[in-house]
Amino acid sequence: MRLNQLADNQGATKNRMRVGRGIGSGKGKTSGAGQKGQKSRSGVAIKGFEGGQMAIHRRLPKRGFNNIFRKHFAVANLGRVQAAIDAGKLNPKETITGALLQEAGVVGKIVDGVRLLAKGELKAKVTFEVSGASKSAIEAVEKAGGKVIVLTTAPATSE
Repeated sequence: MRLNQLADNQGATKNRMRVGRGIGSGKGKTSGAGQKGQKSRSGVAIKGFEGGQMAIHRRLPKRGFNNIFRKHFAVANLGRVQAAIDAGKLNPKETITGALLQEAGVVGKIVDGVRLLAKGELKAKVTFEVSGASKSAIEAVEKAGGKVIVLTTAPATSE
């Protein structure tokens, strides 16, 4: 096999349609755009336009509230942490932080920190250093002989 012998499979490639090149092409004259009107012209984007009537997304009222100060925590369940320890991805002897949990694949993207939840069972004696934890998660960790250090961040001042 040589480079000059290489070829695509039959039917793998197709020539592009050359519009406006005569009636015999099947896409001549109006090039498949129909006759006249705004939609047959180039540069038309009428998404959501209702012919001058107020569009539905403008007629309906706004709803709800978007809290710009909301914290987005990555969730770490105790069951997933125990599975990572069993798989050897986490060392129970060292303090487990958000970065270690992310490295082990227990949590995904960390935005404002990690919150520990009590779903699943923890058997290992572990020390956690996390942004938040549920009461039941703290109880479960302490029952297994470990402890949870909840990191506190200073509240943002608006000055």
